[in-house]
Amino acid sequence: MLKKSILSLVFTCLSVFAIAQDEDIFGISEKAKNPKSESGLGNITRNVLEMFSIELSTGAAYHQFSMPFYSENPDLYPLSQFQNFDNPLDISEENPLDMKSNDWTFPLLNAGLRINLFNLLTIGGGYGQEWGNMSTMRGGDFEFPFEGGSYQASKFYGTVGLVLFDAQRRQAFLRWRYRKYAGANYYMQSELTQRSRQVYPWRFILEGEFGQLKMKNFVDQSMLPSGSMYEPKLAVGEKPYMGIALRIERDFSEYTKMFVKGGAEFRDFTYSATDFTEVQNLKQTLYGMQVGFAVRFPGTKRCKIGGCGVVMKHMHNGIEYRGSGIFNYQNRKVGQWY
Repeated sequence: MLKKSILSLVFTCLSVFAIAQDEDIFGISEKAKNPKSESGLGNITRNVLEMFSIELSTGAAYHQFSMPFYSENPDLYPLSQFQNFDNPLDISEENPLDMKSNDWTFPLLNAGLRINLFNLLTIGGGYGQEWGNMSTMRGGDFEFPFEGGSYQASKFYGTVGLVLFDAQRRQAFLRWRYRKYAGANYYMQSELTQRSRQVYPWRFILEGEFGQLKMKNFVDQSMLPSGSMYEPKLAVGEKPYMGIALRIERDFSEYTKMFVKGGAEFRDFTYSATDFTEVQNLKQTLYGMQVGFAVRFPGTKRCKIGGCGVVMKHMHNGIEYRGSGIFNYQNRKVGQWY
């Protein structure tokens, strides 16, 4: 009886010590970076590599164009009156004609690279393409025909994101909620431990985007006045565009995830007269929604030791290995999921 009591006490102490060190039975610790290579340089390289991920996304957007139109020579633009034909065009620099339109942009295609900095910030960049339609702009009794108009644009962009909520912040939130329970309350402390160790795959990121847009193709046959030697041009101004979005990520594994991103972008364009002597300033506000897939570069090598059936992260000769593919959860504390 005494021997059983001693063994039970030893087992309990070892269990508490393992929990305190936050390690599993294979020696994998979440509090320190385990060696992933035989050399120091290789270990640093692999730790840096797993900070990077590549992503692809597609989506659609609803966009609005607005233009405060004023010109001393309105005939240089495809401006026409569609109602109240007896009312003349009465505009000035102080009182321009406010014209607006809205239409759809589809598809949006983006490919980018992203860096995760300590699960606090994300920095990324990439290249995108979009195809959009441009409907007729109208203001008062006049219209600026974009009927059948379309455009294609490419962009180089950068992003900076702030992680609002993820698994780590969920654990901190749970600790805050259970703060009223004493440490001697083993039932509630056990419940806190179990809830903290649950896999929480969601991540919410507030993201800012900035970049440069380049108009590649602008087609609008209605904008070609008969007998004109020039074609009106729509171009992007020198100012970079800005945007803000909320990004929601869902982890499928430690290395793969899907995300949904919704937000708004604010852009500046210029529209040239037929003789290029003057331009009109246009503003585009684009409300977009994208869905994408991201893959993080695995810093931990796949275990290729024959006869090793461990599918979790584990150690061989002091080096960390993973036993399953990047589409499976690698850091599993209990059991083996096939």
